[in-house]
Amino acid sequence: MKVAVIGAGWAGCAAAVEATRLGQQVTLFEASRVPGGRARRVDGQWPDGTPLPLDNGQHILIGAYSETLKLMGDLGLETTSLLHRMPLTLQFPDGAGLAFPSLPTPLDAFAGILRARGWSWRDKASLLLAASRWQLAGFRCAPELSVAQLCSKLTPAVMVTLIEPLCVAALNTPAERASGQVFLRVLQDSLFSQSGGSNLLLPRTDLSALLPDAALVWLGQRGADVRLGTRVLALSQEGGVWQVDGETFDRVILACPPGEAARLASETGLPCDTWTAQARALQFEAITTVYVSSPGTRLAQPMLALRASGPEGEAPAQFVFDRGQLGGPDGLLAFVVSASQGDSAALTQRVRMQARQQLGLTQVAAVQTIVEKRATFACLPGLLRPAAQIAPGLLACGDYVEGPYPATLEGAVRSGLQAARFAIK
Repeated sequence: MKVAVIGAGWAGCAAAVEATRLGQQVTLFEASRVPGGRARRVDGQWPDGTPLPLDNGQHILIGAYSETLKLMGDLGLETTSLLHRMPLTLQFPDGAGLAFPSLPTPLDAFAGILRARGWSWRDKASLLLAASRWQLAGFRCAPELSVAQLCSKLTPAVMVTLIEPLCVAALNTPAERASGQVFLRVLQDSLFSQSGGSNLLLPRTDLSALLPDAALVWLGQRGADVRLGTRVLALSQEGGVWQVDGETFDRVILACPPGEAARLASETGLPCDTWTAQARALQFEAITTVYVSSPGTRLAQPMLALRASGPEGEAPAQFVFDRGQLGGPDGLLAFVVSASQGDSAALTQRVRMQARQQLGLTQVAAVQTIVEKRATFACLPGLLRPAAQIAPGLLACGDYVEGPYPATLEGAVRSGLQAARFAIK
């Protein structure tokens, strides 16, 4: 069959690769010149104008991302060299926080909790008791519960130094608004399901080179038609076949953002009002990445947690990444403001001040600030997400499609694989 995949983000790349592997004739459309969607390379520059490859966001993977890691291996990528693997570490510049040892699951989690620095025995006991309750409940909770409500019995220290940063990192939604059920699923798969599942995998290269570039090379070698810089304008169905800008296909997979997918689906005239309504009802959270230069700086870890005071507070960033330890130029730091709000210039100034106060840096020069206004969907309690199938022969994929995970690279990849398999049924 001829299969059109519209969008070359991580979900679209996964769908195109899987459909090709299953013997279909694939055409991949992408409006941008660079594949990767919301996890891609951007052409940045130093203050003097020298080119500097950056990412549009500082994404990480974890060891539990089984389908993403498998796909990377199938594309011939060496994950051991492309990803810096380290045990789960959510430590602050002063050394306080959680650091898992290299032990089998779930011993690493329990040992990490017992050894956490800056926590009293009451703090540790509250988390161990909560983790035991979550395990006994099968990591299920009432769908209307927020993460804050789910964790209401934890001590303030555990909430501030673990739950809140972990929630905003995984769900990109503040704990008071984030889905408790989705948070529990993330904890189950990362902390309690497989040894190494909680490991942090930090990219040593730009995000397009991490998977999308290799996917496009793989597709080209197998006869797929890859069209970068091509936005699809019209989608229709005639006589049981699909027309994509006048070109005929047997199946169509919408791997574009939900608003664009809803636009294309609604133009078909098919009864898909429920699907388009759910796609358009999604709310979104922004992520701001502030890149700064601090010559000679080397952080204690490639990634550190920061004491944040909220997206509009004086200390908006929740994490900082030392790009010099991750294959980038020495002294290049990436500060991440999840669920960000406000003016980018003001955020940049507050992040520079935060770097001075919390990291003790004296030289902090702004390099570039990148705001992804629709970085992820807001992972709210009881959220109804659109299904993978829109209509017979018309599928959707993306991290927003119905599934157990929040907006993650693993969720995107899994939805792409699923859409490709559904398409040939």
